[in-house]
Amino acid sequence: MPTYRLDLAYDGSGFNGYARQSGQPTIQGELETALETILNTPVATSVAGRTDAGVHAHGQVVSFQLDAEVDLERLRRALNGLVGPEIAVLAASEVGGDFDARHSATWRRYRYLINTAGAQDPLTRHITWHVRRPLDPPAMTAAAVAFIGEHDFTTFCRSVVGRTNVRRVTELTLRGSDELIEVWMQANAFCHQMVRSVVGYLYDVGRGFSDGSLAADVIEARDRAAVATVAPPHGLTLWAVGYESRS
Repeated sequence: MPTYRLDLAYDGSGFNGYARQSGQPTIQGELETALETILNTPVATSVAGRTDAGVHAHGQVVSFQLDAEVDLERLRRALNGLVGPEIAVLAASEVGGDFDARHSATWRRYRYLINTAGAQDPLTRHITWHVRRPLDPPAMTAAAVAFIGEHDFTTFCRSVVGRTNVRRVTELTLRGSDELIEVWMQANAFCHQMVRSVVGYLYDVGRGFSDGSLAADVIEARDRAAVATVAPPHGLTLWAVGYESRS
């Protein structure tokens, strides 16, 4: 059975996350409804990252199987006509039958934006966390080093019984200017609220509330109560998802 891949971007502001929920606007609900309308059959999608309510995507990946040949460019245009402008299908392609957007992914990369200016920029208010205070990026960068590598991130996750919180982080860096800090985080996978909790912890370090030299101890504690702040969702964007080259 043919397997198809869709590359998406979306503004998550008006959605209750990616995953379908009864009576709630979601990315999956909008997308699968549009696919059924165009293809005249129900379609179940698999997604690389199930983003929370208010979280955005620049490079989300979705896959589905359909026992039919599809005109992919026509499908892309038709989908954009139904789900836009908040959701955009950037590309549609046929992939190998063993490809699954979630299970075939080898890494995910997120960007978080923090605005430290005295006044929020109204043009970027939906994608940045306005903290209204100067931060200490060097201290935040020094604390970020402790997160690189494979760790149990229970301190930074909403745990699910029976699931491990061990993840392998390959990047946690800060970039940008004094008034706009970009936090970039890449890992093989993320548990629920992991990025937002890590950003919240770095924010506490940057404002002098937490001691960044103890970051390794905070990770090792595996205690959710050790993190005081969870960054709000609207500053977070799923930036890219990686796959083996054969996919």
